[in-house]
Amino acid sequence: MKQSLPAGSCDAHFHVFEDPAAFPFATPRSYTPPVASMADYLAICTQLGISRSVLVHPSVYGRDHSSFEAALIAHPNRLRGVAVVYSDTLDTDIERWHHLGSRGTRFNALFAGGADTNDLRAIADRVRALGWHLQLLIDVGRQPEVLRAAAATGLPVIVDHFGHADAAGAMQSAGFQDLLALLREGRAWVKLSGAYRVSNNRTNYADARPLADALLAANPDQLVWGSDWPHPAIADPQPKVGDLVNLLFEWHDAAQIKKILVHNPARLYGWG
Repeated sequence: MKQSLPAGSCDAHFHVFEDPAAFPFATPRSYTPPVASMADYLAICTQLGISRSVLVHPSVYGRDHSSFEAALIAHPNRLRGVAVVYSDTLDTDIERWHHLGSRGTRFNALFAGGADTNDLRAIADRVRALGWHLQLLIDVGRQPEVLRAAAATGLPVIVDHFGHADAAGAMQSAGFQDLLALLREGRAWVKLSGAYRVSNNRTNYADARPLADALLAANPDQLVWGSDWPHPAIADPQPKVGDLVNLLFEWHDAAQIKKILVHNPARLYGWG
């Protein structure tokens, strides 16, 4: 890593895949990840200087939040969470997840096992009183209607992975332009995560740089960074978190990095 991270740095997007003998995967699912434990993740955080993290419940566990709950219980001060609320999720489950540190619910339109985006309005109404946000794993270029529907609920909208649109055409898409407009208005947030998911370059992801620049110009106060560790459903070569951190230093100045890593996630996830 080229430089040290500022104190209080937050990784706003990671997953954990524990031993399936203890936490079985759901069926059906879009992929089967190798074991990537909380202990493995914390070792990376210690090495890089990441002191706060946001655990995102992954699609391969479906409705079963057992591993999600176990991690939040074990690390109440360093972790916040993003759960997955379905149309029939019990109120008691939502309340328990909130107590454990969940601050949002995710809609995953790209992998099997996610909540149905057709239920977006109803689910938004169920989490509104808790102050939760709606997190979207969508291709904003191909699914702009989902972004618009989420924004229409009035809840904060968090969009994963630069909007997950192919870097080659994202800037020209109506959906990415909608995302920029929502950012300017302070109605959306974007995770500068998973550059390898939008890039057509398997090494330095240089073609994702214009997306990062456009998002930063739209509203630097509404951006957070995530490692997307352990980079599920990505073919080799696997990204290294240290290299992804280095991209931050290449693409942003020190003041921008402090906003993206420290101040913005503290405000979004309630670290104070």
